[in-house]
Parts: sequence; structure tokens; C-alpha cells
Amino acid sequence: MSYVYMKEEIKQHGRPLVRHDRTSGQSSKEGARVTKNSGANSTHKKRSYGGGKNPRRSGTPKPAHSFQKRVTKLPDLPPKTLRVVAIGGCEEVGRNCFVFEYEKDVVILDMGLQFPEEDMPGIDYIIPNLSYLRGREKDVKGVVFTHGHLDHIGAAPFLLNQLNYPTIISRDLTLALIKHKQEDFQKGSSSKLKIIRVNNLNQRVKLGKITLSFFQVEHSIMDSMGVCVHTPAGTAIHPGDWTMERDRDGITQIRYDKLASVPGPKMLLLESLGALSDKRHGTYEEMYDNIYSILRSAPGRIIVGTFASQVERVKWIIYAAAKLGKKVALDGYSMKLNVEIARKLGYVKPPKGVLIDIKKIKDYPDNQVVVLCTGAQGEKNAVLMRIVNKTHRHVELRRDDTIIFSSSIIPGNERTIQRLKDNIYRQCDNVIHGDIMDVHISGHSTKRDILEFISQTKPDYFVPVFGNHFFLKEARNLAVRNGFPEKNTIVPDNGTIIDMTQNGVKVHKEKANTDYVFVDGLGISDMQHVVLRDRQVLSEDGMVVVIATVDTKTGKLVQNPDIISRGFVFLKDNKKLIEDVRRKVKDLIIESDPRSWADTNQIRNDIRDKIGKFLFSKTEKRPMVLPVVIEV
Repeated sequence: MSYVYMKEEIKQHGRPLVRHDRTSGQSSKEGARVTKNSGANSTHKKRSYGGGKNPRRSGTPKPAHSFQKRVTKLPDLPPKTLRVVAIGGCEEVGRNCFVFEYEKDVVILDMGLQFPEEDMPGIDYIIPNLSYLRGREKDVKGVVFTHGHLDHIGAAPFLLNQLNYPTIISRDLTLALIKHKQEDFQKGSSSKLKIIRVNNLNQRVKLGKITLSFFQVEHSIMDSMGVCVHTPAGTAIHPGDWTMERDRDGITQIRYDKLASVPGPKMLLLESLGALSDKRHGTYEEMYDNIYSILRSAPGRIIVGTFASQVERVKWIIYAAAKLGKKVALDGYSMKLNVEIARKLGYVKPPKGVLIDIKKIKDYPDNQVVVLCTGAQGEKNAVLMRIVNKTHRHVELRRDDTIIFSSSIIPGNERTIQRLKDNIYRQCDNVIHGDIMDVHISGHSTKRDILEFISQTKPDYFVPVFGNHFFLKEARNLAVRNGFPEKNTIVPDNGTIIDMTQNGVKVHKEKANTDYVFVDGLGISDMQHVVLRDRQVLSEDGMVVVIATVDTKTGKLVQNPDIISRGFVFLKDNKKLIEDVRRKVKDLIIESDPRSWADTNQIRNDIRDKIGKFLFSKTEKRPMVLPVVIEV
């Protein structure tokens, strides 16, 4: 997204939204046309569906997007056509966002954020790029949110403001979380929200010539829902994030057979993080039995690290602790906030006296205290990390404490979490996590679930979404191996534009702009990739500041140059190197062309280039060289 497009938002709120240019890979299916006659309806009876289990999201390096050609002219939307545009979530875990268009009506599904990668120092998070809709903000009839996780609602405060606050559609908990995000972004901005509340899942919402209907999905946060986008050209089915909860006998709690009867042609856009797992989900019954057993028998305090969004699980632990006569202390801003929101909505009703302030845990015997906190991902300033680092004001680990990791590992956090576990094991003898016992159930599907969903809904076209490219490709391969026509599958990249009519589907070779849009709390409003490059240099090789005071009339040095090193070398241990740099700077200025004495820019450039090369020849490091020329 260009700086120009974001300029007004930056002026209004002082919250910098900044662009990072990147390119995006293209699918081998680009430009292909799939006809409805080659659809899947005739093959569904022949399909066989295997079993599977839940994978947790696997981390991958940042994809090498080297094939996208930057396109300025995008294809016009033909009449009687449903257009689906992948804005985010098809090359990463996070930043989930899709655009649906029919004629002049636009509906957006989800506005999620993505957390920065290791090569993005100083970035708070990344949000979807809606420059595809530039100049068409009035066409956006509504934004529907499938559930309240940050990778689906986290960018809402920024993007809703940018779009002049179109109507938002969702269920109670999701809407309440969005309102709080708005207030955190800008005090009073939640009053600008125009809301359609989904009271029950039989409700239909008409937005111009697009109609939305909803269906129940199972996920790891309350009020999750799937969405059907109905148009005269066909129907897009999108469950958001989902899983299929099963009992001990493998029977699912929710079925999707009714979706098979929605008007066709039908395009199924299915979150596919489970495409690699063929193992069996643990059941919620098994998980809660395990946690209850730990709560009952633990010798000392119990500290449970989990996601703040796992409101259902937090609620269950509170009730179980109350049944066992224990007290529960909530800690972590998002943990306390989410529980308070759920209380106001009536979703959580803690028994009287069970919740206590974290400050008062010392007033109770250790075996009566349960601490529910954030930080199981190893976040630097989160509660669990502060406890382990002995910087928490009220909790210090003891040998007989029990630590429960009731969460999975988010891709990219593996090493951080392992270090956190190591430090906990050094201080505590009782650590329980998923490798030891089922104390967490994923909110994502398995291979078996994906095949079951396709079997029940019987789509004409299958589009795996919401995950790294290899997840999407594996989901496609899974479906094809089990009978779904390969020519009726599409593996999108971010920016992929898909048109569906009653006669077939076309994937355009042109792509929407999905360049990264960064949110950076430092107040840099026009940062591009060069700034990130500089930050990487500073983080890897540090910087050297060269201060030279020059007489502008004679071009002579007034005093010896000052050399300052930060993150490069320790000055006291490298005196000879620093003196060599100082002498090199003196020689550069003395030998400079007299005609350039008044041109301090030339002196700066000479120092930057030649001192940089000199330092690399001596150290094989490339610190950032910052020349400062003072004229007297």
C-alpha cells in the first residue's frame, strides 16, 4: 500500500501504516479456465475418505516471492460474475483477509494481522493491503468477521477507519473484542462502528446484491461461525478457522450436510492448516479429565499458561478450581480483558469468591492457588516469562509448583518456547505440556476432517486457504488423491483473483497488490524496505559514528576525528583499530580536492564509502558508518 493512500490515516491518528514492497509467487494454474461441466458432482459417490489428526501450525521460512509481475491494470469485473480476491492469509499464517465482489457490491471477510518475522526489527505487526479497493471505499457494503482471534480481527481498527467504517457483521464475543480493539486504537472510535449482530445462525444479511448466511463451526474461541456468500453467479463457502470435534468414538459434534444444498456452483474456501496431520485429535473430554486430575493432585501452586483467547478453556478451569475449593488469579492484560468481556456477555459466570487478585495469592495455602496467565509462547514481557525471569512482582517459582502449557506452538516460536521450558525446568520439578499429556486441543482440522468437510458439502470447486503455500498445496493433493477433480482445484497466492460464473471459473494472471503494510510504533510514516535493511545492518554488525570538525575556509581538521562504536567493537579492546580509523579519516580530508572543501556532502560520502571498505578489510564486518561533519 502506498504512503499516499495511507497519508490521511497517519495524519488523523499518528499511527504509522507503512509499506514494504515485495513480490508474490504465481500459481501454475494462472489463466486456466475450469468449466462447470467438469465439476465434481458426478464423482462424490466414488470418493473414499481416509482418517487423520490435527497438526499444529508448522513454521516455515519467509517464502521467496520472485515471480509476480507488478500489474497496474487489473481485469474488469464482467457482469453476472462473483469475484474472489485473496488479500492475505494464503502465503503465511495470519493476515487473513478475502474480498468478494458482485457487480458494484463488495464484502470483505476478516481483517487479521500477522506478527513480524525475524528480519523485520522494530515492526509491531503486519496488516492486509487494501489498495485493491482504492477509490471504491463506498462499494464496501460490509465486513464479516468469522471469529475473534487476532489473525482475523487484529487489523480491523486500521482498515475500518481507512474504509470510512463500513458495517461490520459478526456474533457477540467477536463484536465485543473488536470494540475494545477500536478503543485501544483511538479513544471513542468504537462509537463509529455500524454493527449487524448475528443473533442466530439461521439469520440472513442482504448487502446489495450479495446475501450472507451463516453456519456453526467448531474452533478454539466462542462465537466462531462460517459464512456463505450468495450471489446470482454462485456461492462461496468459507468456514474461517475450524475443526471437527469428535467424541471418544470418533463421532463429530457438528455436520455440514446442509451446505451441500446451497445454490451452485459452489466454491469451498477451506482453512487448511491440518493438511499434514494424519493423527487423531485428543478429545475435549480427555483434555479436561487430564487438567482436572492435575488440579486435584498438584502438591503446590498451579500456573497455567494459555492463550488469552481460549475463553472456553479459561472458563472451564475456573469452574473446576471452584469445585475443588481453589482460588484462581488471572494475570495478563488480554487474559483479564477477555474474561471480563465474556462475563459481561454472560458466557463466563465465575462462582462467588473463586477469583482473587494476583496480589493476594500469598494469603492462601499454595495448594489452593491457581494462576491463569498469558505467555506460553515465550513473549518477552508476558506474565509467564516475567515469572521465569524473576521480574514478576507477586509470583516466584518454587520447586513444588506445577506449570501447565495448555497451548500449542505458534510457527516461529519454537526456539523461544524451548528456552522458556528449559528455564522453567531449572526452577520447577512439575512441568506438563503436550508432549507429556493432552492438556491442549488444537482448534484446527486434520486430514480426516478436511476430507469429511469436502464430502459433506460437495463443492464444485475447492480452494484451500489460510496457511503457508505448502499447507494449501498439500490440502489440494489430499483432496485430489481422494477423488476430487484436480482441474476443479485452485491453490491461490496472496493477490490471486478468481472469477466464478454459472459457466465456470477463471483464475486471472494479473494479481492484486498485497505488499506488506507495517504498523510501526516508532512514528515512521514513510518507511520502506530500505529502512528495514538498515535496521538489519544495525542489529547484525552495529554502527560506527565518525565526527569530523572541518574549517570550511581551509578544509583543515580543527581537531582529531571522534570515533563512536555501538554494537560493532568494544572500543577499549580495539584501540589500534580505532586509531587506524581516525588516521584514515584525517588522510581522507587532507587529501581531498580543495574545490570540495565547502561541499560537506562529498566529505561525508567519502568517509562513508572508504571507511566502510576499510573496516570490512580489517574485521569482515559491515557496520553502518554514519559520518558527521561539523563546519566551523
